[in-house]
Amino acid sequence: MGDGVVELDKRGSTIQEMFAAVAPRYDLLNRLLSVCLDQVWRRRAARSLDLQPGSLALDVCCGTGDQAIALQRRGARVVAADFCLPMLTLAARKYRRLDGWLPAGVAGDTLRLPLPSGTFTSVTVSFGLRNVADLDAALREMARVLEPGGRTAILEFALPRSRALRRLYLFYFRRVLPRIGNLFSPQGSAYAYLPASVLDFPQRETFVERMLRAGFAAASWRDLTGGVVCLYNGGRRG
Repeated sequence: MGDGVVELDKRGSTIQEMFAAVAPRYDLLNRLLSVCLDQVWRRRAARSLDLQPGSLALDVCCGTGDQAIALQRRGARVVAADFCLPMLTLAARKYRRLDGWLPAGVAGDTLRLPLPSGTFTSVTVSFGLRNVADLDAALREMARVLEPGGRTAILEFALPRSRALRRLYLFYFRRVLPRIGNLFSPQGSAYAYLPASVLDFPQRETFVERMLRAGFAAASWRDLTGGVVCLYNGGRRG
């Protein structure tokens, strides 16, 4: 992508088409581009919720289901929602190989979840909120479906605060990652969109403020892996 500007088109139809195109290679590229750290981050998010056995959890923008599986392995009953059907299809194949509670797939837009209010003890989203057309509406929906006192865990990429690490990170994001994406995916432009969407996304204190305005309480963030990813936690106001 070079240093050129990538225009972010977050209309639902555009995002659906982009993720449908990358779905067959999505897991491969996630492992390759993150050096398998994406699985570590998802387990950390699930662990941060202190899930009780049998509690009901929702994962939105679930993609191919990795975060839902991390929740299931912590003992939760899981509902996984996404509006990209090819992603849900791939997730369902993974779920059939699981023991214990089987995550339930729901075709649903995070901006308008087809789920009742106050239902879930926890709600998660991993690397999906950057792609929604209305971030504040998505956060309000996540808060709506949580029961009072329920908790959320949100994973999202961030810019490292270390100047040296930030330079290295931006070089990788802008020069290396899109080329790898082009090699392995027919929708290589998705891997130019990714760094642009990270740079556009509110981070750390700014995102926590958005969580609080949307109805979460005691929202906080912590850096993972040198600050290339942030884990955000919060609770639903009673």
